[in-house]
Amino acid sequence: MNSASAEMSDGELARLALAGREDGYRRLLERHRDAVFRLVRSLVGDSDAALDITQEAFVSGFAALKRYDPERPFRAWMSRIAVNKARDWARRRKVRNFFSRAADIDEAITVADDAPISDTILFHRVELARAMKAIATLPHNLREVLVLRTIEDLPEADTATILGISGKAVETRLYRARKQLNEILGAS
Repeated sequence: MNSASAEMSDGELARLALAGREDGYRRLLERHRDAVFRLVRSLVGDSDAALDITQEAFVSGFAALKRYDPERPFRAWMSRIAVNKARDWARRRKVRNFFSRAADIDEAITVADDAPISDTILFHRVELARAMKAIATLPHNLREVLVLRTIEDLPEADTATILGISGKAVETRLYRARKQLNEILGAS
């Protein structure tokens, strides 16, 4: 890839991609895949599924690139697609779990590391796992806002754009998510 494409805006790269230039697609993917992956992983709680969903989101996004407004942030546009793909995945997962009666993936046996773990590290790992499990129990509309605002540290306006809701709805959902999370964590 040349250095000129590294300095281009996302809108310019999208125009290159639409003109059939492979480096436009490649550069957009390189710029945004890590952020989109982190977002999806936070939403679904499974790294393997998050990788699949991220790939699916980029495939869908690139297929719909004609609908992207180059004057708007590409990350927000891709994040909205990724959130929708994560929602679809969650719905399919619920249906599969209902019919298969399979154990939840979170109940899988973990493999222990041979290295000794200090009490502090162990405590923090346990607390993080407890918090992530609690976040996973929140309704998807509250979980999405919580992840985007607190874990991904996105501004309220970007969160509203990604989720297709108002800024006030973001505030309300974030308040409710934090309240429910505190109740869940306080009860356990």
